[in-house]
Amino acid sequence: MNLALFDLDHTLIPFDSGMAWTRFLTARGILPPEAPEAYLACCHRYVAGTLDIRAMHRITVAPLAAHPRERIEAWSRAFEAEMAARVPGLMQALVERHQRAGDLCAIVTATTRFIAEPFARLFGIRHLMATEGELRDGFLTGKIAGEPCHREHKLSRVLDWLDRPGGLQAFDESWFYSDSASDLPLLQAVSHPVAVRPEPVLREHARRCGWTVLDS
Repeated sequence: MNLALFDLDHTLIPFDSGMAWTRFLTARGILPPEAPEAYLACCHRYVAGTLDIRAMHRITVAPLAAHPRERIEAWSRAFEAEMAARVPGLMQALVERHQRAGDLCAIVTATTRFIAEPFARLFGIRHLMATEGELRDGFLTGKIAGEPCHREHKLSRVLDWLDRPGGLQAFDESWFYSDSASDLPLLQAVSHPVAVRPEPVLREHARRCGWTVLDS
C-alpha cells in the first residue's frame, strides 16, 4: 500500500476555508456583517508573522463559544452542502486516482477540524488530521487542544496516526500535496513531494529540488 496526503487550503481547494466559513455564518446572521473583513485582516497579520496560529484559531473560534457543539455540527453540514459546487474537479480526480490505486489517503491541515470536516466528506477522504479545538462541557473554549496541526507538528501528527514501525518509510511510495513552505517538514519526509500552486518560497524550493509542481 502507498500513502497520499493532502493539505486543504489553496491545495485541494483554491481558497481559504476559514474565510468561506466566516462568509457562510455572516450570510446567516450568526456573525456580524464586518466579520469577513476582520477575518481577512487577521489573515494578513498571520502571513506577516504578527499573529500566531493560536491567536488566529482563537479569533476564528471565539464567536462560536456560546453555541453547543451540536449546533455547530448542524451548521457544518449546511456549509458542506454549500461548498459542494466549489470542489475543483481536477483535485477531486486526483484524489480518486489515488483511491482507485488503493492508496491510503488523508487530509493534513492546520484548519480547525469542524471547518475541515465538510471538505473531507466532499472529497470522500475518511482520514483527517486537523487542528483540534478545545472543548469544555460541550462548548468550544477558543483554545487549541494540544499542538496545532501546523509546520513540524503536521509530520508528528502523521507519524502518530500511522503508528507503525518505519513510519513513512513503511510505504513503497508516499505523496504530500501542499501550497505552502510551512509544510516543508512533511514535504521533505515523503518520497513524492508535490507543490500545488505554490507560494513563491515553496516554488523556488521545489525548482531547486526538482519536485513536481502543479499549477492547474
